Amino acid sequence: MLDMIDGSIVNTALPAIGRDLPATPVGLQWTVSAYMLGFASTLIVAGHLGDRYGRKMLFLTGVALFLVTSATSAAAGDIVQLVTSRALQGVAAASLLPQVLGSLRVMFDDNERGKAFALYGAIAGIATAAGVLLGGVLTDWNLFGWGWRTIFAVNIPLALVVLVLGAWLIPSSRENATGPVNLGGNLILAGSLVAIVLPLVEGRANGWPLWGWACLSAGVLALVGSACYESRRGVEHPLLPVALFAKPAFTAGLLIQLFFYAGMSGFFLVFTIWLQSGQGYSPTRAGLLMVAFSAGSMFGAPAVDPLVAKIGRGTLILGAVIMAAGLFWVRFQIGDADTSHAGAWPLVPGLLLAGIGLIFLVIPLVNTVLSVVPAQFAGGASGILSTAQQFGGAVGVAVIGNVFFGRTQHHGLTDAMVHAATWAIGAYVVCAVLCLALPRKAVGNQPNSI
Repeated sequence: MLDMIDGSIVNTALPAIGRDLPATPVGLQWTVSAYMLGFASTLIVAGHLGDRYGRKMLFLTGVALFLVTSATSAAAGDIVQLVTSRALQGVAAASLLPQVLGSLRVMFDDNERGKAFALYGAIAGIATAAGVLLGGVLTDWNLFGWGWRTIFAVNIPLALVVLVLGAWLIPSSRENATGPVNLGGNLILAGSLVAIVLPLVEGRANGWPLWGWACLSAGVLALVGSACYESRRGVEHPLLPVALFAKPAFTAGLLIQLFFYAGMSGFFLVFTIWLQSGQGYSPTRAGLLMVAFSAGSMFGAPAVDPLVAKIGRGTLILGAVIMAAGLFWVRFQIGDADTSHAGAWPLVPGLLLAGIGLIFLVIPLVNTVLSVVPAQFAGGASGILSTAQQFGGAVGVAVIGNVFFGRTQHHGLTDAMVHAATWAIGAYVVCAVLCLALPRKAVGNQPNSI
């Protein structure tokens, strides 16, 4: 819950953060993107470290770091301090999350494991919805006069409880891994991801300078070069196994993961800002409205397994189309609304539809993609897919955020929101097309993604 809540809790507090620190639109984008980049850069190597040195130790270390970075985020005196703390908070979240799933695999036998992962999935869904709502409620309540800072301060007592219970109850586990951990490769991966996102966030404010294009190109080349180097040198634990990318279904699945989370993260960033800064919604009201999205996912979840059994990859295509349709409904209502006020209820059907589309796409995606991956690459493939999820979110915040903020000054918030929503809708149209490259039916029994 700590990780999932903090992935979404900041969105409804962004306008308040922007006013208080104060922060530019670029600073607000970094507040979201920094967490995702820290997470994406650390996730794969954290899984390897937990396997090797003990999952319990890495888990407790991650929780302790999460506690500290939550405190520094709450105490941030300017946007630079907040962004730095958020990046380290993402590192902490990525350090603990693989240990949770790895521990569940060894704590339960085959009959119990499915129930454990189902409970994990339910908690993840509840936490994501709770984060959106808590961000608004805690900001509005202004406990102790802390305002938005309480969205981070609330983690401190929670993390303390997790530390005590974790040290007491969680069993120690590790794998019999050999060979060095690929720390150098992880540093290259982290640098590459930052190099790609940096010009996307900063470019518009700086007039798209030459250094930005050079930085973007260097990031992409570094990723490709690192993968090729690992393949030629026979690195024991490659972060980016070239053999995986030779499979079109895996590459398509990776792109779907990236576009999916880019569209979702980018859309909800600008949507919450539009609701509060453009339509006068309180943070609590904005958070309550977006619970409709999570409700759609809960309503749609029971239908996923029967649909996958019947139409296979068609479920994913249907999910992408429904999500695009839901966001198109929201876009239409925004464009059709009075420029001074948009009622909440006309937006709810679109958000419910989008939530249903999300669950139709996200639940079967990982297993469908991993069904084409050889067993020896399953763990690495899971890590890459999860990294693409966080990296895609950071890219979406940068790109869709730039579309939105680039039009607000001359065209107003509502016009900017309409154009930003179009980009998010386009991301799901791309997802629907890419789904055609996936296998019609998933085969094999693959492990859950980290």
